[in-house]
Amino acid sequence: MSLYSMLAPRGANGFGYGSTAEDVTSKLDLHGKTILVTGCNSGLGLETMRVLRKRGAHVIGTARTKQKADDAAAGLGSQSGPFTGAACELSDPKSVRWCVAEIQSKGTKLDAIMANAGIMALPKLETAHGYELQFFTNHVGHFLLVTGLLAQLTDKGRVVMTSSEAHRRAYEGGVQLDNLDGKKGGYTAWGAYGQSKMANILFAKKLAKKLEGTAKTANALHPGVIRTNLTRHSSLAAIAMSIASPLVLKSVAEGAATQTYLAVHPSVEGVSGKYFSNCQILTPRREAEDAALADALWTKTEEIVASLPG
Repeated sequence: MSLYSMLAPRGANGFGYGSTAEDVTSKLDLHGKTILVTGCNSGLGLETMRVLRKRGAHVIGTARTKQKADDAAAGLGSQSGPFTGAACELSDPKSVRWCVAEIQSKGTKLDAIMANAGIMALPKLETAHGYELQFFTNHVGHFLLVTGLLAQLTDKGRVVMTSSEAHRRAYEGGVQLDNLDGKKGGYTAWGAYGQSKMANILFAKKLAKKLEGTAKTANALHPGVIRTNLTRHSSLAAIAMSIASPLVLKSVAEGAATQTYLAVHPSVEGVSGKYFSNCQILTPRREAEDAALADALWTKTEEIVASLPG
């Protein structure tokens, strides 16, 4: 726990900067709940999976390969809730569609879909299927997964999109719909990452609109600044984190709190279309509230998905 975690105030719900995933679930019995967590094999996904299973939930955990998911679960030892591992490589449409088909074929109903996995701050422009890799992995891959599984949500099912305060560093306009391959120039690691995280918020906002009239919800969140393997692509980020760690960085347990809170806590039942940080509603950058941009991004992403192989 950092110095700031110990001193930071908490909100009316009793949670705040220093809360952990165990804190926000301490009084909950999640037996009978089934929750999908992407990127379950490390960092926030691994801690989220551990705590959900500790409370009795059945976790469907995805990683780039089923073996990685299964190994991660095995490494946690005996847990209360059951585990099902699945492959879901978000940059590979065939893998994502296979994951969707597997869950559909079993008739599995999901109480929450937690879009946790992602990549961050690639130092140079990389692409997948003709689109900048962070945008494709963090947004398009999750779009394909979540929209494919909407019918599997329970009546009060929740979609939780792990975004980031780095969305504030997105390119001018929020999302460059005319430059999603990055080839028009101006690529920066944080601009591209911020754009992908902006897209996560816009997706949650638009999905919340589509879910109106139901008890299903969609929200996005900032987990905090945490030392995880996301920083492996950025030596500058790693150095900054090593300096800041004793003062302000969250632990992984603290970082997993907000997404776990949104997935299971009764106090946010019916809350939808919001952006959270520290288990509290936070106002995002202006473009993240732009309904027209959210509409345009959804339409563009549908076009992208329709053009993908597999």
